[in-house]
Amino acid sequence: MLTRRPNLIIALSAALAVVFLALCVLVLWQMRNDAARRAQDGARNLALLIERDTARNLTLYDLSLQAVIEGMRLPDIAQLRPEVRQMVLFDRSASAEDVGAILVIDAEGNVVYDSRSLAPKHVSVADRDYFKVQRQSDAGLYVSGPFMPRRSGGSISIAMSRRLSRPDGSFAGVVVGTLRLNYFRKLFAGMNLGPKGSIALMRADGTLLMRRPYDEQRIGQPVIDAERFERAPSGTFYGQATIDGVWRWYAYRRIGDFPLIVDVAVSTDDIYAEWRHRAWVLGSIVGVLDIAIVAMSLLFAGQLRRRLDAEAELNVLARTDGLTRLGNRRAFDELGDAEWRACAGGRLPLAALLIDVDHFKGFNDLYGHAAGDDALLAVAHCIKEGLRRPTDHAVRYGGEEFVVLLPATEATGAMCVAESIRARVEALGVRNAASVHGVLTVSVGVASTTLRAFVELRALVDAADVALYAAKANGRNRIACDGAGPDGSPPSDSAVAAPARPHFDRAV
Repeated sequence: MLTRRPNLIIALSAALAVVFLALCVLVLWQMRNDAARRAQDGARNLALLIERDTARNLTLYDLSLQAVIEGMRLPDIAQLRPEVRQMVLFDRSASAEDVGAILVIDAEGNVVYDSRSLAPKHVSVADRDYFKVQRQSDAGLYVSGPFMPRRSGGSISIAMSRRLSRPDGSFAGVVVGTLRLNYFRKLFAGMNLGPKGSIALMRADGTLLMRRPYDEQRIGQPVIDAERFERAPSGTFYGQATIDGVWRWYAYRRIGDFPLIVDVAVSTDDIYAEWRHRAWVLGSIVGVLDIAIVAMSLLFAGQLRRRLDAEAELNVLARTDGLTRLGNRRAFDELGDAEWRACAGGRLPLAALLIDVDHFKGFNDLYGHAAGDDALLAVAHCIKEGLRRPTDHAVRYGGEEFVVLLPATEATGAMCVAESIRARVEALGVRNAASVHGVLTVSVGVASTTLRAFVELRALVDAADVALYAAKANGRNRIACDGAGPDGSPPSDSAVAAPARPHFDRAV
C-alpha cells in the first residue's frame, strides 16, 4: 500500500520530477530547433530576394552596355552630332541613382564617349583591371574589383565591362559601366538580421564588395574561401567569420549568371536569444515545480514515517504489558495462533507453561502494591532469563499469571525450562511471610502436544492450567505436567523436578 511506504512515495515523486524535466528538455529542444529552422528559412528567403533584385538590375545594366556595343557598330557613329550620338548610344538607365557613367574606351585606354558628358574628360583607364582583362581576351561580361573613380566627388564603385572588337576580331576597346557600391549598402541597410547578423556581396573569387555591418577598410579584401561557393549556385553552411570571429549560419546564392555571390548570415546568438529567454523562464518554472514536488514528497514521507513509527510504537504498546514489558494477552492471542498454525503445519511439537506467583495476594496485603509490582518485575526478569531461544515467547496472562510458549519443544524440554524459571525465582530470595516457603516462589503447569493431541491452542493452555492447579495442590513452588503421574513428571520421563526447598535469607 502506497501510504505505508514512504520511500516509494519519494521514488515516485522523484520519477515524476524527472518526467517533468525530460518533457521540459524535449520541449525546449524542439523550440530550439524551430528557432534555428525559422532563422535559416528567413536567411534563405532574404538571400533569394537580394539575388533576384540584384540580378534584375544588373541584367538591365548589362543590356545597356550591349546596346552601346550595338550602337558603336553603326556606320558614321562618330560623325553624328554629340547630342544625337548620346541618344543613340546611351539610354536613360545610365542616369539612374547610384549608377555611375557608361564609358566607351578606345584600344589605348582613353575615354572616348561618356554617358554623363558630351565632352568627356581626357582620362586614361589603361591600368584598370576591367581594361586589362578584356584586352587580353574576350571575357564576356566582366565585373571588376572595387575602385575609387578618378572623377572628383566619386564614391567606391565597381565596373561591368564588355569588349569592343573590330571586324577582324582585334581589340578595339571596352564599354564599361560603373555602379556605386552605395547601391548595395542602401539595399542591405533596410534588412533586419539581428545585432550580429551580416550580409555580404562578393565576387566569385572571394573579394568583398559590400558588407553589413559596413567597414570601408574591408572592401576589396579577400574574406572567404571561394571554393566553398563554387560547388553549387546556392547553399548553406555553419562557420566562423574571418572578419569578426562570430559563429553564424550562412545562406548564399550566386547572382544570376554574374560572377557575384551574396550571403546572408544569422548569428547563433541572435537565433537563440529569444529561445534562451524562454528556456530560462520555462526551465525555472519546471525547476521550481520539480523542487516543490520533491520537497513535498520528502515532507510527506517524513510525516508518514513519523506516523508509521507512532503506529508501530502504539502497536507495540498495545501488545506489551506496561509493568513487566512482556507481551500482554493480545500479543499472546496473535503469537499463539501463529505458533499453533506453524507447529501444526510442520508437525512440530508445541509446549505451554502457565506460571503463577504463589500467595501473591497475601504478598500484596503484607508489603503493599508497590512491592507487588516489584515482585512481578522480578518474576518477569527470571522468565526472560530462563528462555534461551528467540522463538520462545513469554506474556503476562493476567494478574500474577504468565504464559510461555515453546515451539518445537517436547515435554521433557519444557519441564527443564519450567524448572529453570522456578529455580531462578526462588533464588531471588524475596521474603514472603504469606508463603509457607518464606520467599517469593512460583508454581508452573506444563502441557505439550507430544503427550496428547489438542484440537486448538486454547485446549493446550487449559491443560497447562490444570497442571498448574495440580502443582499448587501439591504444595506450590513446583512444576507439574499435564498427564503426569503423582510426582508431576511426564509419562516415561525420568527428569522429574524435586520439590523446592524454602529460603528465608532474603527479604523484600
